[in-house]
Parts: sequence; C-alpha cells; structure tokens
Amino acid sequence: MLSRENAVLVIIDIQEVLLPKSEEVAAAYLENAVKLVRAAKVLGLPILVTEQNPARLGETHPAVLPELEGLDRIPKMEFGCMGNDAFRSALEETARNQLLIVGMEAHVCVCQTALAAIEAGYEAYVVGDAVVASSKREYKAGMRRMENAGAVPVSTQMAIFELLERAGTPEFKAMLPLLK
Repeated sequence: MLSRENAVLVIIDIQEVLLPKSEEVAAAYLENAVKLVRAAKVLGLPILVTEQNPARLGETHPAVLPELEGLDRIPKMEFGCMGNDAFRSALEETARNQLLIVGMEAHVCVCQTALAAIEAGYEAYVVGDAVVASSKREYKAGMRRMENAGAVPVSTQMAIFELLERAGTPEFKAMLPLLK
C-alpha cells in the first residue's frame, strides 16, 4: 500500500507534443496529473519531473508547468528514467522506495521506468488515469506489461485516498476539492 513516508511522485515527460490527439482524453489526463501534483504538495511527497529531449520536444505542458514552480525538471534522452544519472541521484536522495508514476507514454518511458525501478528493488505504482500512450492498443500493452512485471495499477483517487489514510485531517480537508 502507498504511504506518504515512502512515496515519491514521478512525473514523466508531460509534454504537449506527446499528448494524445483526443482533446477529451488529453484534458482528463492533464487534470489528473495536476491533482496528483497538488496532492503530493499537500502531503509532503517529493516530486521528480523529467522532460524527454526538451530541446526538440518542448518543456512540460503549460497546464501542469505552473504547479511545478520551484522544482527542477530533469532533461533526459533515455526512455527509462532509471537510466538517467540525474534522475537516479535525485531518487536516491529522497530515500523513498515507492514510485507513484504518471506521464507519457505508457508503452515507452513509463513502462521502461517502472520495469527498471522494480528490477532495482523499488515498488512501482502506475496511475492508469494519469498515464497515456499514442494509442489505446499501446496503452493497454504498456499497462499490462508493467502489471505482469509487478507494478501496481492505481487510479488518481485510489492513490490520493491511500496516501491520506483517513478523513478529518487537515490534509483531507485540503484535498476535498480535488476529490469531488
């Protein structure tokens, strides 16, 4: 189970050029990513952010970028974040073993990150409604592969409620608008 003492939010390559063509899918995905960033801040979780080849693909999507103010964004060329020295160092500095993963794309960077994290002894929780791919087929294949390798599929609300643990706390009250 996710715990706020052990979890780190990993935001992988939320870049406009990688968004699905469906505006409805893209909007829901971005909304869930923002909810998770806000939840991580309220709960005191470390947040790691990557950008795939930002010189060519651009920076983090404008819908999410303001939420990340003050956070370093780690540029990478590697598909899997675990293959990037700066990411691995930042992850090790958190001293946490649960990766709560959101981002793009399910069958490439998200999948390779989750698989390598599991191989390295971390727990990988993949937020299915805050992960997208270039097609439904690739999304399903990526999610299935990660789950078969030991990643735990969760939803945005599921992850937030697990991390909250109980109602009636100041954190719960702060999160209520995100959970409706």
